[in-house]
Amino acid sequence: MINYRVENLEQLVEELKNENVTIVDKIESFDYGKFVHILDPEGNKIQLWEPKD
Repeated sequence: MINYRVENLEQLVEELKNENVTIVDKIESFDYGKFVHILDPEGNKIQLWEPKD
C-alpha cells in the first residue's frame, strides 16, 4: 500500500468525492494524525495521512 502525507485531509476527501474517487472508509483520528483510504483507478488501496505536527 502507498501512503501519502497530505494537508487538510477533510477538504481533500471532499474534493476527491466530487471527482468520484472511491473512499474506502471514514477518516480516523489518532494521537499522531488522521488517516483515510481511497482506491486508485486500478483498485489499489492508497492511504492518506495528515500528521499531527
